[in-house]
Amino acid sequence: MRPCKYLLVLALLLSSAVAQAERLKDLASIQGVRSNQLIGYGLVVGLSGSGDQTTQTPFTVQTFNNMLAQFGIKVPVGGNVQLKNVAAVSIHADLPAFAKPGQTIDITVSSIGNAKSLRGGSLLMAPMKGVDGNVYAIAQGNLVVGGFDAEGGDGSRITVNIPSAGRIPSGATVERSVPSGFDQGNSLTLNLNRPDFTTAKHIVDQINELLGPGVAQAIDAGSVRVSAPLDPNQRVDYLSILENLEVQAGQAVAKVIINSRTGTIVIGQNVRVQPAAVTHGSLTVTITEDPIVSQPGALSGGQTAVVPRSRVDATQEAKPMFRFGPGTTLDEIVRAVNQVGAAPSDLMAILEALKQAGALQADLIVI
Repeated sequence: MRPCKYLLVLALLLSSAVAQAERLKDLASIQGVRSNQLIGYGLVVGLSGSGDQTTQTPFTVQTFNNMLAQFGIKVPVGGNVQLKNVAAVSIHADLPAFAKPGQTIDITVSSIGNAKSLRGGSLLMAPMKGVDGNVYAIAQGNLVVGGFDAEGGDGSRITVNIPSAGRIPSGATVERSVPSGFDQGNSLTLNLNRPDFTTAKHIVDQINELLGPGVAQAIDAGSVRVSAPLDPNQRVDYLSILENLEVQAGQAVAKVIINSRTGTIVIGQNVRVQPAAVTHGSLTVTITEDPIVSQPGALSGGQTAVVPRSRVDATQEAKPMFRFGPGTTLDEIVRAVNQVGAAPSDLMAILEALKQAGALQADLIVI
């Protein structure tokens, strides 16, 4: 048996026939308890000649002049400012739930001009705003860049990773907290990370068994409403108990996911195949050009010429036919495909053909 030539990732949704219980905190999140996106704009200084080319990024010069004006320094009109060590950047971060003023968060800094590298740069103080336009954090600090860029005098160049973006751990200080509905109302809503009717039912059953009938009610496949105390301190204790409940999650829908760009194929454990027969083979046509030189005879008056000569060979690799019985499991599918040594494109074609024939009992998703 030849080794399989493709990358096949087996995404086993369950490790055995009996589903394993999971903590409620891993299955669901509390409605209203979420992070919020922040964005900002600023300048990175201290670069080693790898900043923006100001002739092509006039907004960098404008931002720099505005900053100097705040310190009482006015750049002469028409002055030729060359800022090789300065780069205009965008700043973004996620503001975690319950973040309070004075706490710090990590930020990501990315060049928006034509700076070659941000390595060694420092971000000057820049406000970070939310979608409502309010300032929620102030960013500043030294960048950590994971890539580098080097260029020789003859134009040769090497780049590792992305040197035009970096991070600043604890680079922003929270200035405003986001209101949360955590302590409002007499109930909380748990939103399932993966909506599933079976999982929602199991959550309701587990909570009601622990706290009494009617405490939890399923809204739909993705949400469960739970009664909660009004006092914030009691509510924290209450949720501490709930989030550690062991709940048996429902099995996921059978899926086969194909990444046509990388040749990666993910097959879920619940995938089944109805009775079908599949044959796999390949036809290879090879055309080679072997021109010859035609030399005329002596005193014939002819001219030497190059005569084309083509050679065409066709070979077909014989592959056996394999049969899928009723209710064929994931392991049997993998074993059968490995026996014929299918390439990624061949396996994709087999799966698509099974889906078209109605023999593949799973959702086929191509990305």
